Amino acid sequence: MTFGQRMQLLRERRGMSRPVLAGLIGRSPSWVKQVEAGTLHLPRLPMILRIAEALRVRDLAELTGTQSMPADLFIGPGHDRLPEVAAVINAYPFNASDREAPPTAHLAARLARAWTARHSAPNHRDVIGRLLPDLIRDAQLAVRQAETGAERRAAQAVLAQTYNLSQFFLAYQPESALLWRVAERGMVAAQESDDPHVIGVAAWLMVQAHRDTGPSHYEAADAVTLATLRYLEPLLPDATTDVLAIAGALRFEAGYTAARRGDTGAAWGWWDKARAVAERLPGDYYHPVTSFSRAIMGAHAVTVAVELRAGGESVRQAAAADATAIPSRPRRARHRIEEARGYQLAGEPDMALATLEKAHQAAPETIRWNGYARCIVLEETNTRAPRRRQRAAALAVKLGIPAT
Repeated sequence: MTFGQRMQLLRERRGMSRPVLAGLIGRSPSWVKQVEAGTLHLPRLPMILRIAEALRVRDLAELTGTQSMPADLFIGPGHDRLPEVAAVINAYPFNASDREAPPTAHLAARLARAWTARHSAPNHRDVIGRLLPDLIRDAQLAVRQAETGAERRAAQAVLAQTYNLSQFFLAYQPESALLWRVAERGMVAAQESDDPHVIGVAAWLMVQAHRDTGPSHYEAADAVTLATLRYLEPLLPDATTDVLAIAGALRFEAGYTAARRGDTGAAWGWWDKARAVAERLPGDYYHPVTSFSRAIMGAHAVTVAVELRAGGESVRQAAAADATAIPSRPRRARHRIEEARGYQLAGEPDMALATLEKAHQAAPETIRWNGYARCIVLEETNTRAPRRRQRAAALAVKLGIPAT
Protein backbone atom coordinates (compact mmCIF):
# COMPACT_ATOMS: atom_id res chain seq x y z
CA MET A 1 0.00 0.00 0.00
CA THR A 2 1.11 3.54 -0.71
CA PHE A 3 1.36 6.22 1.98
CA GLY A 4 -1.85 7.79 0.71
CA GLN A 5 -3.75 4.51 0.82
CA ARG A 6 -2.59 3.88 4.37
CA MET A 7 -3.60 7.39 5.38
CA GLN A 8 -7.07 6.90 3.88
CA LEU A 9 -7.49 3.52 5.59
CA LEU A 10 -6.51 4.88 8.99
CA ARG A 11 -8.73 7.94 8.52
CA GLU A 12 -11.75 5.82 7.60
CA ARG A 13 -11.14 3.42 10.49
CA ARG A 14 -11.45 6.39 12.82
CA GLY A 15 -14.65 7.51 11.07
CA MET A 16 -12.96 10.80 10.16
CA SER A 17 -13.92 12.78 7.07
CA ARG A 18 -11.40 14.44 4.78
CA PRO A 19 -12.46 17.96 5.87
CA VAL A 20 -11.96 17.03 9.53
CA LEU A 21 -8.49 15.61 8.95
CA ALA A 22 -7.62 18.59 6.77
CA GLY A 23 -8.61 20.98 9.55
CA LEU A 24 -6.54 19.10 12.12
CA ILE A 25 -3.36 19.25 10.03
CA GLY A 26 -3.83 22.71 8.54
CA ARG A 27 -4.40 21.66 4.94
CA SER A 28 -7.35 21.72 2.52
CA PRO A 29 -9.66 18.74 1.92
CA SER A 30 -8.48 18.68 -1.70
CA TRP A 31 -4.86 18.35 -0.50
CA VAL A 32 -5.86 15.34 1.64
CA LYS A 33 -7.69 13.82 -1.33
CA GLN A 34 -4.66 14.26 -3.61
CA VAL A 35 -2.31 12.68 -1.07
CA GLU A 36 -4.65 9.73 -0.64
CA ALA A 37 -4.94 9.37 -4.41
CA GLY A 38 -1.16 9.47 -4.79
CA THR A 39 -1.15 12.51 -7.08
CA LEU A 40 0.99 14.42 -4.57
CA HIS A 41 4.43 13.33 -3.41
CA LEU A 42 5.02 11.88 0.06
CA PRO A 43 4.76 14.76 2.58
CA ARG A 44 7.83 15.90 4.47
CA LEU A 45 8.49 14.45 7.92
CA PRO A 46 6.93 17.31 9.97
CA MET A 47 3.63 16.90 8.07
CA ILE A 48 3.79 13.12 8.43
CA LEU A 49 4.10 13.63 12.19
CA ARG A 50 1.06 15.93 12.19
CA ILE A 51 -0.96 13.37 10.27
CA ALA A 52 0.17 10.62 12.65
CA GLU A 53 -0.94 12.60 15.69
CA ALA A 54 -4.29 13.52 14.11
CA LEU A 55 -4.95 9.86 13.29
CA ARG A 56 -3.70 8.70 16.74
CA VAL A 57 -0.96 6.59 15.15
CA ARG A 58 1.65 5.52 17.69
CA ASP A 59 3.79 3.41 15.35
CA LEU A 60 4.77 5.36 12.25
CA ALA A 61 5.15 2.12 10.31
CA GLU A 62 1.33 1.88 10.28
CA LEU A 63 1.26 5.07 8.26
CA THR A 64 4.44 4.84 6.20
CA GLY A 65 4.66 1.09 5.68
CA THR A 66 8.37 1.12 6.47
CA GLN A 67 10.57 0.92 9.54
CA SER A 68 12.89 3.58 8.12
CA MET A 69 10.95 6.43 9.76
CA PRO A 70 12.13 7.58 13.21
CA ALA A 71 9.46 5.77 15.22
CA ASP A 72 11.52 6.35 18.38
CA LEU A 73 10.21 9.93 18.34
CA PHE A 74 7.03 8.53 19.84
CA ILE A 75 8.56 6.27 22.44
CA GLY A 76 11.86 7.92 23.27
CA PRO A 77 15.30 6.34 23.57
CA GLY A 78 16.09 3.68 26.13
CA HIS A 79 17.33 5.05 29.44
CA ASP A 80 20.83 4.08 30.55
CA ARG A 81 19.35 2.27 33.56
CA LEU A 82 16.76 0.36 31.53
CA PRO A 83 18.85 -2.84 31.09
CA GLU A 84 19.39 -3.21 34.84
CA VAL A 85 15.72 -2.63 35.66
CA ALA A 86 14.65 -5.00 32.89
CA ALA A 87 16.99 -7.72 34.14
CA VAL A 88 15.46 -7.65 37.62
CA ILE A 89 11.89 -7.69 36.29
CA ASN A 90 12.66 -10.57 33.92
CA ALA A 91 14.53 -12.62 36.53
CA TYR A 92 12.62 -15.28 38.44
CA PRO A 93 14.16 -15.79 41.90
CA PHE A 94 13.72 -19.42 42.90
CA ASN A 95 15.50 -19.35 46.26
CA ALA A 96 13.49 -17.65 49.00
CA SER A 97 15.89 -18.45 51.84
CA ASP A 98 19.19 -17.05 50.57
CA ARG A 99 18.75 -14.03 52.85
CA GLU A 100 16.16 -12.50 55.13
CA ALA A 101 13.75 -10.01 53.60
CA PRO A 102 13.67 -6.50 55.11
CA PRO A 103 10.64 -5.73 57.28
CA THR A 104 7.62 -4.59 55.28
CA ALA A 105 7.52 -1.29 57.17
CA HIS A 106 11.13 -0.65 56.14
CA LEU A 107 10.27 -1.40 52.49
CA ALA A 108 7.26 0.90 52.65
CA ALA A 109 9.44 3.73 53.97
CA ARG A 110 11.99 3.18 51.17
CA LEU A 111 9.18 3.17 48.62
CA ALA A 112 7.76 6.42 50.01
CA ARG A 113 11.19 8.04 49.71
CA ALA A 114 11.44 6.82 46.13
CA TRP A 115 8.10 8.42 45.23
CA THR A 116 9.21 11.65 46.89
CA ALA A 117 12.44 11.57 44.90
CA ARG A 118 10.52 11.01 41.69
CA HIS A 119 8.40 14.11 42.24
CA SER A 120 11.28 16.35 43.30
CA ALA A 121 14.15 15.36 41.00
CA PRO A 122 14.55 16.84 37.50
CA ASN A 123 16.36 13.63 36.50
CA HIS A 124 13.63 11.50 38.05
CA ARG A 125 14.09 8.49 35.75
CA ASP A 126 17.73 8.22 36.69
CA VAL A 127 16.85 8.46 40.40
CA ILE A 128 14.13 5.81 40.41
CA GLY A 129 16.05 3.64 37.92
CA ARG A 130 18.85 3.48 40.50
CA LEU A 131 16.45 2.56 43.34
CA LEU A 132 14.16 0.10 41.56
CA PRO A 133 16.32 -3.03 41.24
CA ASP A 134 16.88 -3.47 44.98
CA LEU A 135 13.30 -2.46 45.78
CA ILE A 136 11.88 -5.05 43.40
CA ARG A 137 14.13 -7.82 44.72
CA ASP A 138 13.40 -7.03 48.36
CA ALA A 139 9.63 -6.67 47.85
CA GLN A 140 9.47 -10.00 46.01
CA LEU A 141 11.43 -11.63 48.83
CA ALA A 142 9.11 -10.15 51.46
CA VAL A 143 6.09 -11.73 49.76
CA ARG A 144 7.74 -15.14 49.57
CA GLN A 145 8.88 -15.10 53.20
CA ALA A 146 5.60 -13.82 54.68
CA GLU A 147 4.37 -16.25 57.35
CA THR A 148 0.85 -15.01 58.06
CA GLY A 149 -2.00 -13.82 55.89
CA ALA A 150 -1.70 -10.28 57.22
CA GLU A 151 2.06 -10.20 56.56
CA ARG A 152 1.56 -11.50 53.05
CA ARG A 153 -1.14 -8.91 52.24
CA ALA A 154 1.08 -6.11 53.53
CA ALA A 155 4.02 -7.38 51.47
CA GLN A 156 1.83 -7.69 48.38
CA ALA A 157 0.77 -4.06 48.82
CA VAL A 158 4.40 -2.94 48.83
CA LEU A 159 5.21 -5.16 45.84
CA ALA A 160 2.25 -3.76 43.88
CA GLN A 161 3.35 -0.20 44.55
CA THR A 162 6.91 -1.06 43.56
CA TYR A 163 5.61 -2.32 40.22
CA ASN A 164 3.60 0.91 39.97
CA LEU A 165 6.79 2.92 40.33
CA SER A 166 8.42 0.68 37.71
CA GLN A 167 5.64 1.53 35.26
CA PHE A 168 6.44 5.24 35.57
CA PHE A 169 10.08 4.46 34.77
CA LEU A 170 9.21 2.28 31.77
CA ALA A 171 6.64 4.60 30.19
CA TYR A 172 7.58 5.85 26.69
CA GLN A 173 10.65 3.65 26.55
CA PRO A 174 11.25 0.97 23.89
CA GLU A 175 10.12 -1.89 26.15
CA SER A 176 6.34 -2.03 25.78
CA ALA A 177 6.23 -5.73 26.67
CA LEU A 178 8.06 -4.98 29.91
CA LEU A 179 5.63 -2.20 30.76
CA TRP A 180 2.69 -4.56 30.31
CA ARG A 181 4.43 -7.14 32.48
CA VAL A 182 4.77 -4.79 35.45
CA ALA A 183 1.24 -3.41 34.93
CA GLU A 184 -0.23 -6.91 35.10
CA ARG A 185 1.98 -8.00 38.01
CA GLY A 186 1.06 -4.82 39.86
CA MET A 187 -2.64 -5.52 39.37
CA VAL A 188 -2.31 -9.09 40.62
CA ALA A 189 -0.28 -8.08 43.68
CA ALA A 190 -2.75 -5.28 44.43
CA GLN A 191 -5.69 -7.68 44.37
CA GLU A 192 -3.81 -10.03 46.69
CA SER A 193 -3.27 -7.13 49.12
CA ASP A 194 -7.01 -6.48 49.59
CA ASP A 195 -6.12 -2.80 49.99
CA PRO A 196 -8.64 -0.53 48.18
CA HIS A 197 -6.13 2.25 47.66
CA VAL A 198 -3.47 -0.07 46.25
CA ILE A 199 -6.05 -1.72 43.98
CA GLY A 200 -7.20 1.69 42.76
CA VAL A 201 -3.68 2.84 41.90
CA ALA A 202 -2.87 -0.39 40.03
CA ALA A 203 -6.11 -0.05 38.07
CA TRP A 204 -5.33 3.60 37.28
CA LEU A 205 -2.02 2.55 35.74
CA MET A 206 -3.60 -0.36 33.88
CA VAL A 207 -6.08 2.07 32.32
CA GLN A 208 -3.21 4.19 31.05
CA ALA A 209 -1.43 1.15 29.62
CA HIS A 210 -4.56 0.21 27.69
CA ARG A 211 -5.29 3.71 26.44
CA ASP A 212 -1.73 4.39 25.34
CA THR A 213 -1.78 1.19 23.28
CA GLY A 214 -4.27 2.80 20.91
CA PRO A 215 -7.98 2.98 19.98
CA SER A 216 -8.36 -0.80 19.93
CA HIS A 217 -7.80 -0.80 23.72
CA TYR A 218 -10.12 2.09 24.65
CA GLU A 219 -12.95 -0.28 25.55
CA ALA A 220 -10.62 -2.27 27.79
CA ALA A 221 -9.49 0.97 29.44
CA ASP A 222 -13.10 1.90 30.14
CA ALA A 223 -13.88 -1.57 31.46
CA VAL A 224 -11.08 -1.37 34.03
CA THR A 225 -12.02 2.18 35.01
CA LEU A 226 -15.71 1.48 35.53
CA ALA A 227 -15.18 -1.85 37.30
CA THR A 228 -12.78 -0.24 39.76
CA LEU A 229 -15.12 2.68 40.38
CA ARG A 230 -17.96 0.25 41.11
CA TYR A 231 -15.69 -1.49 43.62
CA LEU A 232 -14.65 1.78 45.30
CA GLU A 233 -18.01 3.56 45.29
CA PRO A 234 -19.51 1.84 48.38
CA LEU A 235 -16.32 2.58 50.33
CA LEU A 236 -16.22 6.32 49.67
CA PRO A 237 -18.47 7.61 52.51
CA ASP A 238 -15.92 6.38 55.08
CA ALA A 239 -12.85 6.32 52.84
CA THR A 240 -9.43 7.68 53.63
CA THR A 241 -8.23 10.71 51.71
CA ASP A 242 -6.02 8.54 49.51
CA VAL A 243 -8.92 6.26 48.53
CA LEU A 244 -11.10 9.26 47.77
CA ALA A 245 -8.33 10.73 45.63
CA ILE A 246 -7.79 7.59 43.59
CA ALA A 247 -11.53 7.46 42.92
CA GLY A 248 -11.29 11.03 41.63
CA ALA A 249 -8.26 10.17 39.51
CA LEU A 250 -10.15 7.26 37.94
CA ARG A 251 -13.06 9.53 37.11
CA PHE A 252 -10.69 11.79 35.23
CA GLU A 253 -9.21 8.80 33.40
CA ALA A 254 -12.70 7.98 32.11
CA GLY A 255 -12.86 11.54 30.77
CA TYR A 256 -9.39 11.29 29.27
CA THR A 257 -10.34 8.15 27.35
CA ALA A 258 -13.56 9.81 26.17
CA ALA A 259 -11.55 12.78 24.93
CA ARG A 260 -9.26 10.44 22.98
CA ARG A 261 -12.38 9.10 21.31
CA GLY A 262 -13.53 12.62 20.49
CA ASP A 263 -16.60 12.40 22.75
CA THR A 264 -16.78 15.98 24.02
CA GLY A 265 -19.81 15.60 26.27
CA ALA A 266 -18.55 12.53 28.09
CA ALA A 267 -15.05 13.94 28.41
CA TRP A 268 -16.14 17.14 30.15
CA GLY A 269 -18.84 15.30 32.10
CA TRP A 270 -16.26 13.02 33.69
CA TRP A 271 -13.97 15.99 34.28
CA ASP A 272 -16.79 17.63 36.25
CA LYS A 273 -17.23 14.45 38.31
CA ALA A 274 -13.52 14.36 39.04
CA ARG A 275 -13.53 18.01 40.06
CA ALA A 276 -16.38 17.33 42.51
CA VAL A 277 -14.18 14.73 44.20
CA ALA A 278 -11.19 17.08 44.20
CA GLU A 279 -13.25 19.70 46.04
CA ARG A 280 -13.71 17.21 48.89
CA LEU A 281 -9.94 16.95 49.39
CA PRO A 282 -7.89 19.22 51.67
CA GLY A 283 -6.55 22.25 49.83
CA ASP A 284 -2.91 21.22 50.30
CA TYR A 285 -3.43 17.52 49.55
CA TYR A 286 -1.54 15.94 46.65
CA HIS A 287 -1.85 12.23 45.83
CA PRO A 288 1.63 10.69 45.94
CA VAL A 289 1.22 8.61 42.76
CA THR A 290 -1.47 10.11 40.50
CA SER A 291 -0.92 13.75 41.52
CA PHE A 292 -4.71 14.06 41.90
CA SER A 293 -5.61 17.17 43.88
CA ARG A 294 -7.47 20.44 43.60
CA ALA A 295 -4.38 21.94 41.99
CA ILE A 296 -4.26 19.39 39.18
CA MET A 297 -7.77 19.95 37.85
CA GLY A 298 -6.67 22.94 35.76
CA ALA A 299 -3.98 20.81 34.13
CA HIS A 300 -6.55 18.06 33.55
CA ALA A 301 -8.80 20.58 31.79
CA VAL A 302 -5.96 21.45 29.41
CA THR A 303 -5.44 17.76 28.65
CA VAL A 304 -9.13 17.22 27.86
CA ALA A 305 -9.20 20.23 25.52
CA VAL A 306 -6.01 19.15 23.76
CA GLU A 307 -7.18 15.58 23.27
CA LEU A 308 -10.42 16.95 21.81
CA ARG A 309 -8.23 18.91 19.38
CA ALA A 310 -9.78 22.20 20.54
CA GLY A 311 -6.89 24.63 20.14
CA GLY A 312 -8.67 27.76 21.32
CA GLU A 313 -10.17 26.03 24.34
CA SER A 314 -6.77 24.50 25.16
CA VAL A 315 -5.20 27.96 25.27
CA ARG A 316 -8.05 29.32 27.43
CA GLN A 317 -7.70 26.45 29.88
CA ALA A 318 -3.91 26.88 29.94
CA ALA A 319 -4.36 30.55 30.87
CA ALA A 320 -6.66 29.55 33.73
CA ALA A 321 -4.45 26.74 35.07
CA ASP A 322 -1.74 27.47 37.63
CA ALA A 323 1.29 25.35 36.78
CA THR A 324 3.20 26.65 39.79
CA ALA A 325 0.64 25.00 42.08
CA ILE A 326 1.78 21.55 40.90
CA PRO A 327 4.55 20.47 43.29
CA SER A 328 5.71 17.46 41.26
CA ARG A 329 8.41 18.41 38.77
CA PRO A 330 7.65 15.66 36.22
CA ARG A 331 3.91 16.32 36.49
CA ARG A 332 4.49 20.05 36.06
CA ALA A 333 6.63 19.33 32.99
CA ARG A 334 3.91 17.06 31.61
CA HIS A 335 1.40 19.89 32.06
CA ARG A 336 3.70 22.29 30.21
CA ILE A 337 3.88 19.82 27.33
CA GLU A 338 0.08 19.65 27.18
CA GLU A 339 0.00 23.44 27.13
CA ALA A 340 2.50 23.43 24.26
CA ARG A 341 0.29 21.02 22.32
CA GLY A 342 -2.59 23.44 22.83
CA TYR A 343 -0.57 26.39 21.54
CA GLN A 344 0.52 24.36 18.53
CA LEU A 345 -3.09 23.44 17.79
CA ALA A 346 -4.06 27.10 18.07
CA GLY A 347 -1.39 28.15 15.58
CA GLU A 348 0.95 29.73 18.15
CA PRO A 349 4.25 27.87 17.58
CA ASP A 350 6.40 30.47 19.34
CA MET A 351 4.36 30.03 22.53
CA ALA A 352 4.54 26.27 22.08
CA LEU A 353 8.34 26.34 22.01
CA ALA A 354 8.53 28.74 24.96
CA THR A 355 6.30 26.42 26.97
CA LEU A 356 8.41 23.39 26.06
CA GLU A 357 11.46 25.26 27.32
CA LYS A 358 9.65 25.64 30.66
CA ALA A 359 8.94 21.91 30.61
CA HIS A 360 12.63 21.23 30.10
CA GLN A 361 13.51 23.47 33.04
CA ALA A 362 11.07 21.61 35.28
CA ALA A 363 12.09 18.05 34.37
CA PRO A 364 14.38 17.36 31.41
CA GLU A 365 13.76 13.62 31.57
CA THR A 366 10.01 14.10 31.22
CA ILE A 367 10.19 16.08 27.99
CA ARG A 368 12.97 13.95 26.55
CA TRP A 369 10.74 10.86 26.67
CA ASN A 370 7.53 12.57 25.51
CA GLY A 371 6.63 11.91 21.89
CA TYR A 372 4.34 14.93 21.54
CA ALA A 373 7.06 17.32 22.68
CA ARG A 374 9.59 15.72 20.38
CA CYS A 375 7.24 16.01 17.40
CA ILE A 376 6.57 19.71 18.02
CA VAL A 377 10.28 20.43 18.28
CA LEU A 378 11.11 18.47 15.14
CA GLU A 379 8.33 20.19 13.21
CA GLU A 380 9.64 23.64 14.18
CA THR A 381 13.19 22.79 13.17
CA ASN A 382 11.79 22.73 9.63
CA THR A 383 9.97 26.07 9.82
CA ARG A 384 10.85 28.90 7.46
CA ALA A 385 11.02 31.37 10.37
CA PRO A 386 14.78 31.61 11.15
CA ARG A 387 14.56 32.58 14.82
CA ARG A 388 11.99 29.91 15.61
CA ARG A 389 14.01 27.33 13.69
CA GLN A 390 17.12 28.18 15.72
CA ARG A 391 15.18 28.04 18.96
CA ALA A 392 13.73 24.65 18.04
CA ALA A 393 17.15 23.36 16.98
CA ALA A 394 18.65 24.32 20.34
CA LEU A 395 15.87 22.48 22.14
CA ALA A 396 16.24 19.49 19.84
CA VAL A 397 19.87 19.17 20.89
CA LYS A 398 18.81 19.09 24.54
CA LEU A 399 16.25 16.38 23.78
CA GLY A 400 18.73 14.31 21.81
CA ILE A 401 16.71 14.30 18.56
CA PRO A 402 17.92 15.17 15.05
CA ALA A 403 17.31 18.77 14.03
CA THR A 404 17.24 18.62 10.23
